[in-house]
Amino acid sequence: MPSWSDVMAAAPALAATVRSRFEAYGLGLLATIRSDGFPRISGIEPLFSDELWLGMMPNSFKAADLRRDPRLCLHSATSDKNVTGGDAKLFGRGVEIADEATVRQFRSDFAASAGMEPPPGPMHLFRVDVKEISFLIPGADHLVIESWRQGGRVRRVERR
Repeated sequence: MPSWSDVMAAAPALAATVRSRFEAYGLGLLATIRSDGFPRISGIEPLFSDELWLGMMPNSFKAADLRRDPRLCLHSATSDKNVTGGDAKLFGRGVEIADEATVRQFRSDFAASAGMEPPPGPMHLFRVDVKEISFLIPGADHLVIESWRQGGRVRRVERR
């Protein structure tokens, strides 16, 4: 599955739009699959760089979910019911990274991006391999949806 840098190379304009939507508030909603098969929605602060990173507290439910079943959906925070700023989503798989050098780099990058250090101590770190991204924005009397899927090209659909 493609890394975030692969997505940026395959669909640069759409990837930049999706990233900017997540970075507008610094918050996303992460959907994982619980052990009983039901979905779980959790807040998370994704970090976009050459890769897409998700850092989590040790032994958090969302980390346990991804360790058991790596499939995920990440949705941008919505600021109003009219979705004025647009709506970004991505689907993929979380790959846990335990390499201490990578975790230290994540901590440094997160602090630079968020303006605060992540909590000290152990953590779970996941790199997201991306299957699909999409961005929806309302037009005057319609919706504009752009999407990209692994192995494909950017598609644009207008729905009235």
